[in-house]
Amino acid sequence: MAPGLRLEEHWLWDFWIADDGDRYHLFHLQAARSLGDPDLRHWNASVGHATSTDLRTWTPMGTALSTGDPGAWDDAAVWTGSVIRHDVYGWAMLYTGCSTVEDRKVQRIGLATSPDLQTWTRHPDNPLIEADAKWYERMDADRWHDEAWRDPWILEDPDGDGFHALITARVPDVTPSKAGVIGHAWSPDLAEWEVRPPLTGASGIGYLEVPQVVVTDRGHLLVYSYAPDGIPAHRQSLGIESGSYAAPMDGPLGPAHLDEATRIGPLGSYSNKVVRDREGRLQVLGFDNRPGPDFGTLTQPTPLDLYLRV
Repeated sequence: MAPGLRLEEHWLWDFWIADDGDRYHLFHLQAARSLGDPDLRHWNASVGHATSTDLRTWTPMGTALSTGDPGAWDDAAVWTGSVIRHDVYGWAMLYTGCSTVEDRKVQRIGLATSPDLQTWTRHPDNPLIEADAKWYERMDADRWHDEAWRDPWILEDPDGDGFHALITARVPDVTPSKAGVIGHAWSPDLAEWEVRPPLTGASGIGYLEVPQVVVTDRGHLLVYSYAPDGIPAHRQSLGIESGSYAAPMDGPLGPAHLDEATRIGPLGSYSNKVVRDREGRLQVLGFDNRPGPDFGTLTQPTPLDLYLRV
């Protein structure tokens, strides 16, 4: 697959995009190629920034958000999030953080705000959203290697009642390899959050990563990704593959029909997101997840209708 953005000094992986009307702003996880081993990138991640007018040619803009100060809840790494325009803040970013104190095993969600998509300020009350044991699996090394509570996707309530966050999470009362769900939290203002029950039942796989809700001419889609360690062996034997998928939804908050999901994005890509281009077409972008020189690069956009008839 042809790369759309390759950073000379950093690998690029999970990302999210904000559109200010003139430019697309790509916020992406990044880690130094000098680490040598790509598997080390997760524990050395910051959020990079690049801009484009056409989703094809990108201008790197440097680092948007680094790890927190020593001892902070996000001092080990900052991970995937999403950005939304906001009447008070200008722009608001929910993002994932983990700490060195907990050996990076517990994930939480915080807020950063910006007047211009360039300079970001952490909310003083971070972290703002934590997994609630009433519905979600907390850290239990006998079940899973970490506590999943990451990749928040911000969604404005369709009736104007605040904001929703769709979150990669797991439930405690299901076989671990089948316990992945889309978690849910609600807020009136992005600062105060109420954790709510999952938006999906247990998925039959270990996790549903980097969720996104997409509006198409025919309704809503839930886009998500999963990797081999999230797929039970019996499902791998049935041909269930790592990658990104889109499932039809009955509305912006579901229910989602995961059994009708279709794979999207070029083979070998991961963490695909869907973006509307200036001509109004829905385009799919991901990052190249194949071993080799193109690993950690952004793909060129491909039309969503190559994978789905929407």
